[in-house]
Amino acid sequence: MPNILIIDDEKAIRNVLKEILANEGFVVEEAADGEEGLKKFGAGSYDVVLCDIKMPKLDGIEFLQKVMESGTDIPVIMISGHGNIETAVDAVKKGAFDYIAKPPDLNRLLITIRNAMDKTVLVKETRTLKRKVARVQDMIGESEAIHKIKETIEKVAPTDARVLITGDNGSGKELVARWLHAKSNRAEAPLVEVNCAAIPSELIESELFGHEKGSFTSAIKQRIGKFEQANGGTLFLDEIGDMSLSAQAKVLRALQEGKIMRVGGEKEIAVDVRVVAATNKDLLEEVNQKHFRLDLYHRLSVILIHVPSLNERRADIPLLADRFLTDIAEEYGQAKKQIDQKALQTLQDHDWTGNIRELRNVVERLVILSGKEITLEDVNNYVIPPR
Repeated sequence: MPNILIIDDEKAIRNVLKEILANEGFVVEEAADGEEGLKKFGAGSYDVVLCDIKMPKLDGIEFLQKVMESGTDIPVIMISGHGNIETAVDAVKKGAFDYIAKPPDLNRLLITIRNAMDKTVLVKETRTLKRKVARVQDMIGESEAIHKIKETIEKVAPTDARVLITGDNGSGKELVARWLHAKSNRAEAPLVEVNCAAIPSELIESELFGHEKGSFTSAIKQRIGKFEQANGGTLFLDEIGDMSLSAQAKVLRALQEGKIMRVGGEKEIAVDVRVVAATNKDLLEEVNQKHFRLDLYHRLSVILIHVPSLNERRADIPLLADRFLTDIAEEYGQAKKQIDQKALQTLQDHDWTGNIRELRNVVERLVILSGKEITLEDVNNYVIPPR
């Protein structure tokens, strides 16, 4: 249920508003002055704040300014029995969602609260969409291994050389692929990604090369494959070590000849695609086990880039954690939380089997469950597994 914070020094006003809003299905918390309201705001999670202007200790305008400085998206509706047009304009200029005079018209108050909540939802949805279409994420880190990867990308990206990226799950192989594409001469063309491990072996060929209508039982219409979709751009074959041998043979042919043929088709289709592949497996060992073609390995590994595990670059953890704290604060529309030094050191000493992906999830967990600052106690409670 939506959570509302009422800040007003008049107990009778708080009681009336609380009763009305509770009957409308809201969860209501109260604060008797601006200072108490600011403490509750920092410690709690609210959908809307109703704040009086004239209050002891910290008045409503001062409260509003401090809330706006925190970078939150939570709407603040100002209410006052002593205001005028100038006061209302000043409050809105300083970031208030709206201004309502006392005694409030209850219908208008409820409509204003609903509108404020709708705006918050739209802001969050817009932020999510912007993140999805935004620029490639920065490659965070100052370790020697990360510097070497960045230097290699700068040299290799402008060419059409095929690249094989190796590294553990969650270490950032996909990010390297995205940077290779973003810095290439194909950056304006599509980057098409295929997770070879997520596609059943009987469907991988149709996924990569497409199929003609009627080529098999469920082929009710023609399908354009990933190679054609990536024409002129980059095809990222993630977890290529899990690709079936029959699909490997067709990928090899496509790389050799620059042509593909749809499943069930008879016509060769020319494609201009740069292939970047990634795997968490030792492909040479897979070759020895006869699970991967040696000729395909040589075709893919013109340039080799190894992404180190997070345990191999612990010095980068403070930078990564800080970036995640910033991103999560923006995502949630909250003030950025800080992490104390002892907590940060414990994170650096932790065994990161899930690498950067695990670190990001842990930081998000800490942001949700901790107070204003992430402490060593929070890390011990929410990160370090019990023994």
